[in-house]
Amino acid sequence: MSKKGKRLRTAYEGIDRTTAYDLDDTIKTIKDCASAKFDETVEMSVNLGVDPRHADQMVRGVVSLPHGTGKSLRVAVFAKADKASEAEAAGADIVGAEDLMEKVQKGEIEFDRCIATPDMMAIVGRLGKILGPRGLMPNPKLGTVTMDVGEAVKAAKAGQIEFRVEKAGIVHAGIGRASFAPEALAENARAFVDALMKAKPTGAKGAYLKRASLSSTMGPGVKINVANLAG
Repeated sequence: MSKKGKRLRTAYEGIDRTTAYDLDDTIKTIKDCASAKFDETVEMSVNLGVDPRHADQMVRGVVSLPHGTGKSLRVAVFAKADKASEAEAAGADIVGAEDLMEKVQKGEIEFDRCIATPDMMAIVGRLGKILGPRGLMPNPKLGTVTMDVGEAVKAAKAGQIEFRVEKAGIVHAGIGRASFAPEALAENARAFVDALMKAKPTGAKGAYLKRASLSSTMGPGVKINVANLAG
């Protein structure tokens, strides 16, 4: 079992780990504990009352955070001709077709988001075993298989994030940086929770938002009062 470092032990000293704090107080604590020499990512983790092993309890979607994530996403687009030009004009980092497929097959995955036009899915489909496990496979339900590649690229660059529930019913998302104003982090957090609520599956029974917490890259996790979140 790994031991907590001195920095993390010190941070935990001022936190009651049995208490779930209001969102504003949680954010203040997280910012106070973010003492690393870089701008730490603030991550939100939410435990949902679902069992994703059942198809009718899967939670997946996208949300555009009002203040972005503070991270510059590298976006790849599978497209040809005019749509390739549209993607480049919108700021895509990598644009290609068969040539991009070959790079991915060689393990050259230099992007964080993958978008494709529908006619490219015959090519992209061959990459399912590579892109799928990394959460990079384009999906029409997430808006990443679309003819409107320009808008899809702009949305990704502006701070749109994808989320997907894990086997244990937990969803993680980076909602900003420790340098963000408290109000910006709060608005991003609520936007994420709103998206989770809208994605509530029909098969979910009982309490949907069970537990939630915030943490920074090098800091402790702090529980959030979910009643405050849902309100």
